[in-house]
Order: sequence, then C-alpha cells, then structure tokens
Amino acid sequence: MKAIMIPEAYKIEVLDIPQPEIEQENEVLVKIKRVGICGSDMHIYHGTNPLATYPRIVGHEVAGEVIKIGSNVNKVAVGDHVVIEPISYCGECYACKSGRPNVCKEVSVFGVHEDGGMKEFAVLSERQVHKVDPEIDWDEAVMAEPYTIGAQATWRGNVKEGNTVFIQGAGPIGICVLKMAKIHGATVIISDITNERLEFAKENGADYTINPNEVDLESKIYEITNDEGANIVIDAVGTPQTFELSVNVASAAGNVVTLGFNAKPSSIAQLPVTKKELTITGSRLQTNQFGKVVQLLNEKKLTHNGLITHKFPLSEVKEAFEFVEKNPQLVRKAVIVFD
Repeated sequence: MKAIMIPEAYKIEVLDIPQPEIEQENEVLVKIKRVGICGSDMHIYHGTNPLATYPRIVGHEVAGEVIKIGSNVNKVAVGDHVVIEPISYCGECYACKSGRPNVCKEVSVFGVHEDGGMKEFAVLSERQVHKVDPEIDWDEAVMAEPYTIGAQATWRGNVKEGNTVFIQGAGPIGICVLKMAKIHGATVIISDITNERLEFAKENGADYTINPNEVDLESKIYEITNDEGANIVIDAVGTPQTFELSVNVASAAGNVVTLGFNAKPSSIAQLPVTKKELTITGSRLQTNQFGKVVQLLNEKKLTHNGLITHKFPLSEVKEAFEFVEKNPQLVRKAVIVFD
C-alpha cells in the first residue's frame, strides 16, 4: 500500500509498505478515504513541531471505511464509515484517572508520536474509531477531529449561552472554535490580520470581526462589550503578545484559554489575574469530544461550509504540501483524497 512519510524536515516520500493486518481481537482495519493537512503536519514538515519524532507517517485528521474487524469488536461493523480519534494513553496516571487522558504522561498522538493516517489502510483499536452516518460526505466527516479541538477549547472555557467569546485567530482552528461557540449560543468576536479570513468568519456566524492592523483591538473589545471585556478569551494564535492581550481584555470572573505551544515567555502581571479573578487554562487535543461532534455532524449542525478549500489526490501529496506552504492566504483546509 502507499504511505506518506516525512523522514526529515522538508522531505516527503511516497512509500510502498505492507498493508497492516489485525493482530488483536479488539482491532479494526480501516480503508482511508480522506486525510486533512493540519498545521501540526506542516510543522512536522518544517521541522518545527517540538513533539514529533522522525521518520513519521503524518496525518491525524482521518476518515475511512471499516473493511475488517477483530473477533471482539462490537462498536462498529464492516462497511461502517468512521472517523479516527488520534490519541492513545496509559489509563493509569493521574491525568487519565482524572478524566483527562489527552494530557496523559504517556500520551501518543497518531501522526505525531506514532505513524498516522496518510496511508491507504490503518489498523486501530476499536476505541479509536467513531461511526458516522454514511450519508455524510467524506469531506464533512474528515473535519471531525478539528471540530473536537474547537469543542475542547469551548469546554475548557466553560462557554455557555449568553457569554461573549473573543477568539484570536480566524484560521482553521479559530473557525472550528467559532462554530462550537455559536452552537453553545455565545456572542462571538473574532480577530485576524487577514480580512479574507474575517469575511469567512462572518459567513460562519461571527457577530463581530476585528483586524488589529486597522483598529486598536483592546479598545474595540471594550467598546463592543460595554467596557466589560470578553467573558471567555480563546487564543488560537499562540504568541506571547496574544496571550498577554487575552488577560487584558478578559472580563472580571472571565476565562482565558490558550491553545498554543509557544515556548517563549509572556509578560503577564499578577494584578489583572488576581483583580479580575481570572481562570487561565490550556487546551490540548480533546477529551471525550468525539461523541458530541459526531452527533452534530450526523444532525448536519456542523458543516465545513467552505472551510475545505483544496483537495489533492494521493499522487500529488508533495504538491499539496508545497502549495499549502507557499499559499497560506489561499488555503483554509487542504485534504488528501484516497478514493
């Protein structure tokens, strides 16, 4: 079978490797149909993902069809359409026992720490596959994993109906956060330095958009919120500056959620954190979000609505990565088609 390998930074190889076989009675064999190219895949390609190891078959945004099941599998059947939950964990550490396996001390992410889904077939634990309605288009199903990132961020921020949510960054993850926040019934403000992205955010439900290159962002947030600030600030950009801004524009008793992996320190004084009694949380991967996301997909309450802008066949995967790298202003989400 064909597989996409990144052996080192800035190198992509299309390999012929043996098709995997089911070895455990709780495993399923999946024929891959779609794989999204995520920002973390691009970071692996660029050699800037601090968590990845090489060589690596990338891809963790995966949808496919079950073609074989182990003798002890009862969650799915042959022919089912599924999306892949890309994490495995020990189940024994403090994080796992606290219901947070996404930050297990031994967490392993499909396509980052272990070989992922950019291959024609994959064997996975039954626990890692989630059945979707076969009427859902593959282009919709493949977005399940990015939506779980948005679902996790809104869960970590405790987003509720009537809240004002400010999202920094209108890239693919920012848009997924936006979609989930609107489903929760929040008023959403979103910022980005690209007006085309802001226009797309409006099309997907944003109530207010801000380009910080054109107006003073902090003043605008307080103007929109009648000097209260945003109840929940979700930083999908992840720079020291956006993290600092998050604290400044959060309301009293507000929540700040950061999704970034930036190792550079931010300059945040204790005063606004204590004075406003802010809750500051990280949001990584997802915890028990696939069930709700799949239900929303099946009910067609979550649709990509133009979030997927480019599709490439498996034979053009090198061109796909190069195109995404050279045309970030044109690409919201690119997908590799395995049909």
